Amino acid sequence: MSRSLHRKRYATDLTDDQWELLAPLIPAVSPKATFEVIPRREIVNGILYVVRTGCSWRLVPHDLPNGKTLYHYFRQWKLNGVWEQAMTTLRRQVRTSIDRDPEPSAVIIDSQSIKTSAVRGIERGYDGGKKIWGRKRHLLVDTQGFLIAVIVHSAGLVDRTAAPLLLQRVTGRLPRVRHLFADHGYTGPLKDWVKEHLGWSTEIVPHEHNTSHITWVLEKDVPVKVVKPKGGFQVQRKRWVVERTFAWLTRYRRLARDYEGLPSSSEAFIQIASIRLFLTRLAPF
Repeated sequence: MSRSLHRKRYATDLTDDQWELLAPLIPAVSPKATFEVIPRREIVNGILYVVRTGCSWRLVPHDLPNGKTLYHYFRQWKLNGVWEQAMTTLRRQVRTSIDRDPEPSAVIIDSQSIKTSAVRGIERGYDGGKKIWGRKRHLLVDTQGFLIAVIVHSAGLVDRTAAPLLLQRVTGRLPRVRHLFADHGYTGPLKDWVKEHLGWSTEIVPHEHNTSHITWVLEKDVPVKVVKPKGGFQVQRKRWVVERTFAWLTRYRRLARDYEGLPSSSEAFIQIASIRLFLTRLAPF
């Protein structure tokens, strides 16, 4: 049990080492406050419990801070950009810990369509390719699969149209990036847009059904080269990295479906899940 907790520990709680890494990135108590009513660490533990278990704010266990209190800080820190800033700082630390430059030189973009619950708002649509009514999560990750930026929008918005909405958010923030990997959904004028606005080159990774492999067969004792298309699932160059990131995120039950009324809340939960992943890498249990 952590030395700072006065209750039985949940599996979602931060360890002492993890909190030591995160604490400087969480806003301190207001100087106008006489004392700290609820420790910042317990607020973060409560929010992490919601993200990992998928429960509603009203169903948070009684030994954690009240759900209304947790939602207040979740929303306030979302509006102030705390979650995004913490995610960015920890991502740089994780990259440094594996002997990488803090800033990437290449990035990967992809989207994931996901069903929504009975949420309000017009940011929903139908993805004809995936046959899903809901929203689409657009991610930009580095070549390690670490999240750089996210935007959530209607699933009816095609990738090549929505990509600039995401990439505009990182303009001027990634000084070393020179190359973007994408799949066939990003063909068309997007490559020119990326070159003009960001100065990056774009590589469209071939679709798995368009790839082939070379094999040799014997014909009359003479080896003959035969080119055959690959069948079934094939690992695509660099593209598998972002698919793994989606798999990491959907392990958090709050992200298994989009339950949020606002896309910005969905984005914040994805950032919080990434923060948890980074902390686990930096300070394993």
